[in-house]
Amino acid sequence: MSLSFFNEFAWEPLILKINPNEQEGIKDEALEKSIPHGTKIWQAGCLYKSWTRWFGVNSVGLRSLFHVAQLGRKIIETAKPDLIYFSTTMFMMMPLGRYWYIKHGIPYIIDFQDPWLSNYYFHLNSAKPPGGYFKYWVSQLIAKHLESFTLHNVSHIISVSPEYPKTLIQRYPWINEDKCTVLPFGAPEKDFEQLPTLKIQQRIFNPNDGNRHWVYVGRGGNDMALALKSLFLGIQSARLQNPEPWQSVKLHFVGTSYASDNRAVKTVEPIAQELGVADLVEEHLHRIPYFEALQTLVDSDAILLIGSQDPSYTASKLYPCILAKKPIFAIFHQQSSVVEILNQCHAGRVVTFRESDHPNELLPRIIPQLQWLLSMPKGYQPDTDWKAFQPYTAKEMTRRQCAVFDQVLMATSQDKLL
Repeated sequence: MSLSFFNEFAWEPLILKINPNEQEGIKDEALEKSIPHGTKIWQAGCLYKSWTRWFGVNSVGLRSLFHVAQLGRKIIETAKPDLIYFSTTMFMMMPLGRYWYIKHGIPYIIDFQDPWLSNYYFHLNSAKPPGGYFKYWVSQLIAKHLESFTLHNVSHIISVSPEYPKTLIQRYPWINEDKCTVLPFGAPEKDFEQLPTLKIQQRIFNPNDGNRHWVYVGRGGNDMALALKSLFLGIQSARLQNPEPWQSVKLHFVGTSYASDNRAVKTVEPIAQELGVADLVEEHLHRIPYFEALQTLVDSDAILLIGSQDPSYTASKLYPCILAKKPIFAIFHQQSSVVEILNQCHAGRVVTFRESDHPNELLPRIIPQLQWLLSMPKGYQPDTDWKAFQPYTAKEMTRRQCAVFDQVLMATSQDKLL
């Protein structure tokens, strides 16, 4: 999302990536078309999975670590970059930042999209981690050592959530507030501009079948049970009072599990079954390509946003939902930034909750919003305040991103003078 704007703020991006054929999961070829023409890209090799699986090594980060380190060294020696920037959930790549810093003296920034060291899956009643608890325990044991190693010489930390920098400041005495910036993903306006030319066909539903299709795109999980129960209980109550309009309503929950193949577990349909609305709900466990997800939002009649009981959950998927220009109904923790942004931009309606709330307590507020959604004609577009939305765009986020880059370079130059 930043690549299209870096040049406007006097930065030239050089991309080091891994061979996509060696990576599992969804591949979105349309994403390549969104990369600005002329961007310099290097592709590192990778040990074949057919070789490393005998040693229990499947991670593409581990299999490509040596290749990335070597190719990165060559790029540094020839292109002489000013800064190294990691923005990935492939945590095993991040220690290379300190390695290159020690070897070449180049400052590096770590952008945390998710926590690296976390006890999330060890919490009571938490969902089972993909791959099982033993594998998760091993990964966190490694993270405990590598995170500390990696962050020892880090120049700056960026995070999509304000909570993780707080944790890092408490965890490591050499990290302070001046070294951290909260910077969520920006709204991908250029991707929506490009979407019609890509002629993407989403496979979740038929938008011309006469039904009303309400869509949620994003992860599920036990921490969203309160919001889901409140939504489904509201639908059940509203349908008992007036069943006719609900005959044409279909709810689609897309990409609710991070796990692949048979490890994926449904977390939405069981709650719908429990509350008697399973006939309206379809849960599509697996992730879909990025541009297909955008097309799914555009083809919908309304967008649902389901919040976590964790108040720090920010839901970066909010911005594409606003850009899709559909009615939005959100159920979120009262402290989430989603609430403030939706209200500030007049982009949708939101019902808030606290951890201690019970679904029945939210019904008086949820049912009117469901009736509002039902009353919306097909093709309705909310009267969004786009001026208020401007600070959340990809361009503005990139400007702030580059301001951090400039700050790091200035501090590095001053340190060299000293």
